[in-house]
Amino acid sequence: MKIKVNKHFEDIKETYLFSEIAKRVKAYQEENPDKKIIRMGIGDVTLPLPEAVVKAIKDAASEMGVKETFRGYPPEYGYDFLKEAIAEHYKEIGVDVPAASVYVSDGAKSDLGNIVDILGDNEIIIPDPVYPVYVDSNLMSGHKITLIEGNIDNGFLPLPEQIDHAVEGAVIYLCSPNNPTGAVYSYEGLKAWVDYALKTGSMIIYDSAYEAFVEEEVPHTIYEIEGAGECAIEICSFSKFAGFTGVRCGWTVIPEGLEAEEVRISKLWSRRQATKFNGVSYPVQRAAQKALSPEGKAACRANIAYYKKNASLLAVLLKSKDIKFTGGVNSPYIWLQCPKGMSSWEFFDFLLKEAQIVGTPGEGFGKSGEGFFRLTAFGTYEATKEACERLDKLL
Repeated sequence: MKIKVNKHFEDIKETYLFSEIAKRVKAYQEENPDKKIIRMGIGDVTLPLPEAVVKAIKDAASEMGVKETFRGYPPEYGYDFLKEAIAEHYKEIGVDVPAASVYVSDGAKSDLGNIVDILGDNEIIIPDPVYPVYVDSNLMSGHKITLIEGNIDNGFLPLPEQIDHAVEGAVIYLCSPNNPTGAVYSYEGLKAWVDYALKTGSMIIYDSAYEAFVEEEVPHTIYEIEGAGECAIEICSFSKFAGFTGVRCGWTVIPEGLEAEEVRISKLWSRRQATKFNGVSYPVQRAAQKALSPEGKAACRANIAYYKKNASLLAVLLKSKDIKFTGGVNSPYIWLQCPKGMSSWEFFDFLLKEAQIVGTPGEGFGKSGEGFFRLTAFGTYEATKEACERLDKLL
């Protein structure tokens, strides 16, 4: 064929991080079929959906089987009942987010990847290590990326002062609680970024997918910071809060006041979604609405408490071994420094072969992740306890 392809795809790693992990684990399992592997790599939930959420899906599905209550295409931006429930969720946090500023989608990852569609040729600023979709989606579009280093010294929470050049109108990605490090910005830290964005005419894309894990006095949403409504988009998800990784639902908040080149950002996103997205199914949106109800939230928080108990087991073990780590308190992730000077992939192979534990090499999240390793708390309590026992003997 004589067509042209997007050559920018050559700028991203040929193998997706979790595909490489799956490949290595599969090879090991085939060679050692009698070994029991404990998977603590991919951040996927394992507990079933709350009963009230399941009932909401079933009830909505039943409606779809009756002529009088059948529904066709959903609204591209979400049904009003869910947008209003999300707005009420923000009110409970203590901020005002109008339902009209909420755009329902099939998940945070989709929105984080798709938001690039409405961006021009801006400088992109991303803390490193980082969730791969931020970098890869921008590389696919040929954007210039500036990475700022997260490390032990700054608690993997880099600040604007680390940017060593003049910036005018950049797009800044932030994630708090962070994936992969589990670190979370304080009010002061997040305010530094909001102030910087306002000063430089920049826009923040704030990933708050793990907001439900926050338990300390730290921000749940960027809109708790004064001025954020003038410079920030927030993207959130039901995946980790309500266990929707296999159900798919999330949302993006774009304040009406966000403008660039005399164009409202919300107008661009609305047009993009109407063109390329047909909306989230009615049963899923009813399930999401129920997850935000008092009954649903109580059940979801019980599941989160279960995962956090797992994280606590891991944290106690690492402290006893004097291994440096972040996360495990406001996050389901433990981000640990590889012992004995091992590289990330060396430690991956070491854990797999010697303890049959699968984690995620920090190098896969960026250059600054080299020498670190991510473990998740999304397994069963029994499996996490067994993993800790294996690690106790090994480390």
